[in-house]
Amino acid sequence: MSTRNNQDRLGGVGVQDTDPIPQEVSDAGLSFATPTEFVDLPSLGRYYPENHPLHGQDTVEIRYMTAKDEDILTSQSLIKKGVVIDRLVQSVLIDKSVRPQELLIGDKNAILVAARVTGYGSDYETRVDCPACNANTEHVFDLNDSLKVNHADQEFGETVRVTDNGTVLVQLPLTNLNVEARLMTGKEETKILSMAERKKKLKLQESSLTDQFKTIIVSVDGHTDASTISSVVDRLPAHDARHLRDAYAKVTPNVELTSMFECDDCGHVEEVDVPITVQFFWPK
Repeated sequence: MSTRNNQDRLGGVGVQDTDPIPQEVSDAGLSFATPTEFVDLPSLGRYYPENHPLHGQDTVEIRYMTAKDEDILTSQSLIKKGVVIDRLVQSVLIDKSVRPQELLIGDKNAILVAARVTGYGSDYETRVDCPACNANTEHVFDLNDSLKVNHADQEFGETVRVTDNGTVLVQLPLTNLNVEARLMTGKEETKILSMAERKKKLKLQESSLTDQFKTIIVSVDGHTDASTISSVVDRLPAHDARHLRDAYAKVTPNVELTSMFECDDCGHVEEVDVPITVQFFWPK
């Protein structure tokens, strides 16, 4: 079975520039190769603890999606439980010691985009709202051209730095507090979503920003107890909260999906974020 190399599959962005490595499969005398590839990790492995399998690793190996993976994507049970994407990631990872819930969000996103391309190709058809006339039209994005990896390795200034433990230390401008935060993994993301869902069911006021801060903040001026952190977050001046949010966004490695869009109705041309809809993993 012939395969294209990673340069062809993802345009040289997001994966190592090497040929796919086949995984030999043999059953009842039939032998064939399941190709794999190395996905470029936005984090470069910098934010994982020393005992994590991705600590210091700038790539992770995945195999191409198979028919069995499509069974995962169409499993109503997994969809209802909200674990279908994690099961897909776990399935395509070669190193099974890497757990999806422990992956940084940016690294997980990079794996998902790469897996999608191996399974359904780089063409992604979805509907887009024109920024100029609001017309909703069908558009085909090329994921090869749209994917950009942001390693977040630029200089952040004197008030923001990454610690040796892989956390982010931010000095707030108004209160002068030193806030230490961890980068979000699937575990923290699930916790925040669960908190939002619980408040929705109880018809309580939404508090997504403070919930996120309380989940990711490790310490404030060296204080690590949850009650102190919660109290500080609730009383944090809006100016400091915005500074913390902006600093956190700058240091968070991720993948960006942007592409030029031309409206069929009005002809407007603009670079837009590629919308991730149900068609991404469940194409028509």
